[in-house]
Parts: sequence; C-alpha cells; structure tokens
Amino acid sequence: MENERSSWGSNVGFLLAAIGSAVGLGNIWGFPYKMGKSGGFTFLIIYILLAVFVGMVIMVSELALGRKTGKGVVGAYQAVSRKFKWIGWLGIIAPFLIMSFYSVLGGYCIQYMSLNLAELSFGLSGIFGNAITGGATFGAMLTNPFGCFVFTLLFMVICMLIVQGGVDSGIEKFNKVGMPALFVMLVIVIIRAVTLPGAVEGLKFMFVPGYAVKAGFIEEAPGIISVLATAGGQMFFSLSLAMGAMVTYGSYLSKKENLVKNSAVIVVSDTIVALMAGLAVIPAAVANGLASGLQPSEIALGGPKLLFVTLQDVFSNMGAAGPLFGVIFYLLVLLAAISSAISLMEVVAAYFLDKAAEKGKVGNRKKVVLWVSVAITLEALLVAVDGLGSNGIWVPFQKYGIAMWNDCWLDFMDCWSEGIAMPLGAMLMGLMVGGELKPKFILDEVHNGEKSGFFDTFYKICITVVAPVVMAFVLAGQMIDFFATADTKAVVAPVCYGVSAALLVIFAIVAYTGKKDKVQQ
Repeated sequence: MENERSSWGSNVGFLLAAIGSAVGLGNIWGFPYKMGKSGGFTFLIIYILLAVFVGMVIMVSELALGRKTGKGVVGAYQAVSRKFKWIGWLGIIAPFLIMSFYSVLGGYCIQYMSLNLAELSFGLSGIFGNAITGGATFGAMLTNPFGCFVFTLLFMVICMLIVQGGVDSGIEKFNKVGMPALFVMLVIVIIRAVTLPGAVEGLKFMFVPGYAVKAGFIEEAPGIISVLATAGGQMFFSLSLAMGAMVTYGSYLSKKENLVKNSAVIVVSDTIVALMAGLAVIPAAVANGLASGLQPSEIALGGPKLLFVTLQDVFSNMGAAGPLFGVIFYLLVLLAAISSAISLMEVVAAYFLDKAAEKGKVGNRKKVVLWVSVAITLEALLVAVDGLGSNGIWVPFQKYGIAMWNDCWLDFMDCWSEGIAMPLGAMLMGLMVGGELKPKFILDEVHNGEKSGFFDTFYKICITVVAPVVMAFVLAGQMIDFFATADTKAVVAPVCYGVSAALLVIFAIVAYTGKKDKVQQ
C-alpha cells in the first residue's frame, strides 16, 4: 500500500540518513577493539560474511516491511502478523532505552569539543583549572552531575530541533551535510593518527591475527564461538537492526527505489566507516600509551574510556596542534552520535504520529517530538547523575552482583535494549518472515512483482535458517556478557545458550504451525 505520510526528498538523502543511523558510537569505540582482540583480519572476514548473510537480509526485510505497510515499527508488525504483532513494541522499547545513555554520551562529546575549542581559541587550561588530561578531566566531569545533565540537555535540544524539522527538511538535510563532513574529518584524523611514532603497533593490533595476545594487549585469545558471537553482535548493533529505525525509515521510501542495492550500500558504507574509525583511534591510542610508558594491557582501547581518557591524552600530548585535532575528532564523534540519535527519536515519534493518523487526525510533529524529548531527557537524568557509577547511585539488582548490572545505570539500560530486546526482536523477525508470512511476502515488495532468481533463493535460505540461528547465538552471547562474571561464566554460559536455544525452538514452532490469518497486502 502507498502511504501518504512524509517521504524522503531523494534516494541519496535516504541512504545518507540510513548510513548515519548505522554509524554511531559503537563503530568508533566498539568495532576496532573487538576486531583487534578477536583475531584481527580473521574477525573482519567473519564480520563481513555475517553482514552479508544476516545483516543485509534483515535490513532488506525491515525496509520492505516499512515500505509495504507505510507505518512505523509498531504499526507495521500489527498490520502483517497475528502471531508476532507484539514484536514492534521491542522496536519502541529499545530505542527509548538506548537514548537514555546515548544522549548523555552525546553531552560528553559536546563537553570535550568545548574544552578543546576553548584551549585552541583562548589558550585556556581546562574549565577545571588544570590541563586537559583524559583521566583527571573525565573524572571531574563524571562527578559533576549538574554539568553532565546540562550538556545532555543541550544534546537533546539539538536532536529535537532536527527531528521536529521532519523527514526531508530535518533528518535528511542534517545527514546530507553531517555524513560527508564526518567522512572528511575522519580522513584528517586518520592521516595524523597513522603517522604518530609507534602507530604501527596499533595497526598490528587491529589487523594481525594473534598479535593482541602476543604483544600483551589481552591475556588469552577468545574461542571461535566467542568470536562468532562478538562479530555477530557488533554487526547487528552497528547496522541499527531491530531497533525500529530501518522499518521507520523504510516507511518513508518510494516504491521505485531498489531495496537490495540500498541495503548493500548501507552495509558496505557502515563497514568502511567502522574500519576508518579504527584507523583513526587505535593507532593513536596505542602509540600514545606506549610512549607514556604504559603496558599494552593498561591502554584503554574500547568504551567511553577510549574516547574520553585515552584519546584526550593523545591530543593533549600533540602540542600546539592537539586542541585542533581534539575539536575535529569530538565534532565527528558528535555528528555520529546525533545521526544515530535522531533516527531513534524518529522511531518513537513516528508511533504517536501513526496513532493520530489512524484516528483520522494530522499529528502535530513539533509537539510530539517535544514530549518524546522530555520523556527521554527525564530518563537520561538517571544516567547523567550516576556518572557511569562514579556517584554511588543505586542500580537495580546491584546487591546481587550480576556482572554488568552492578556497575551503572548505563549498563542496566544497555542490557535491556541492546542485550535483550534487539537480538530477540531480530530472531523473531526471521521466524515471522520465514514461517508465518513466508519469504515471498517480503520479496514481492522488494521486486515489486518482478522475480530475481539468485537473490530470491539467497534470501529464502538466509531469512529462514541462517538469520534466526545466528541471532540466537548473538542473544546468548549478549546474555553471557551482561550476566556472567569471570567466576560464574562456566555456569552461566550454558544456561544462556540453553535459554536462547529454547526461545528459538519455541517461537519456531509458533511461526511454522497453527492457523495463519490473511495478512494485510
């Protein structure tokens, strides 16, 4: 069915927005480190294979589902499925929870960009009265909840204004400027990073199989199952799958656009940017750490500490040019954060706009986005005040000492969104399409009635078998990461794999048996 809602101004605009949604903080602080510790080039090959056989297939499905129904993630699933119509709610819960900490991290980026800009412009020695040093500055920032919340609020206002502008005049226009700018700034930072003395050690860490263990960055190489789970998890999160973004963005897409080619462009572009981000941060971080006398295992190469401690130290040690590269780097990270955040906000806003349309009313986008922003900001207050666990704020289940849950509110929100809701949603989508709807339902939308033999066969095999099984592995891997400690992993891991396998079998039975209602065409 054709929808009468907003639409993209051009296919290029859609692609840049979709790439912007996929390119986020995970590409910068997650992909390079996971690649290095999980086998280097070997990890990259596994990642690419999973991106082709699973990521691209799920992306095509989500874009097709959105375009076919002309609805956001909740309405789309309700329109086509009787058994799995509730999956769409996972696509609302996940982005809402993710925004609780994404907005805070975006605020951190604004703070660090401001610090480096002040140093560059006025020669200031940091707003805390000392030189801008990664550890001291980050620690002082985290223990200043009011300051963190102010910058979180600023980040939310920026995102709100963009989303209030609409699909073509807000989101598309921002990404048409933001994505090319991000690419140019990445190239600038890469050139400086790889020319630092000792940068070659960082390149070896990223690309040479086994070098992370040999050089002492990590103690033990992960097993093949762990590598598969890590690569699958990173691929899945990096491509913004099962968080409602691609379904929602697909609902604004013209029928004439080629979904397979678009999905391929998004997957390839996201992977290239992730590799470029690695070249921008890992060589610089390793070079600076070794020059400072740190042991390889002592260098923070992933997570918030990589961005706000290790890399800030890199810029502080560059001399006069340091603040300039600091401004460029934190601006590009900010652009990546905004491009992802606005896609998540649009998912939630689209739900309320769709509900208004169902009642025959025209939703007030500005008002809807305002209230969505207020709700997210209130939720983010917990994460901002908590300061990544620095301020002693109580976290649910803290007393049980359950791995990631005893750290901070960011980890708690991350667990329920990226750890549970997203991989479960992706697994269920594969079962829904393969069992209840049948692949032809999606393929008819992909080809607009025309047949494409090779892709059709490829899609049917991947969506019915490969994707659900891989996503079950990813779900198990995420549960292990969040719920297991080094002491309990031997017991917790088998339980997590068992739970994931049981969910796969149970929902496969639901999908492939019983009465199938006629779905909306």
